[in-house]
Amino acid sequence: MSTPSEVYLPSLRPYEGLPEVGYPFHDKDVPVTACGRICMHSKKINVSTVMAGQRLGIKEVDDGIWLVGFMTYDLGYLDLEQRTLQTIDNPFGTRLSRMS
Repeated sequence: MSTPSEVYLPSLRPYEGLPEVGYPFHDKDVPVTACGRICMHSKKINVSTVMAGQRLGIKEVDDGIWLVGFMTYDLGYLDLEQRTLQTIDNPFGTRLSRMS
């Protein structure tokens, strides 16, 4: 019975971390604060503490209405007037097919 260090060799490549997520098709990207908010035009909109520290891409689709995305997923619409984020139903889709 061998231990993993006896069987495997460490990698010769240094770990440099993950690259920054970019949003080339959005108007701008904004950071989510530690308390889970986006600050835009001196307004604070609650998103989620799960997204704290991440950058989200936003694109204006109508006057005061912004589409919010994370990586390649559209999360919902941000209404600056009401200061709310209206989520899109299941942005990640189903991964499994239904059984008949």
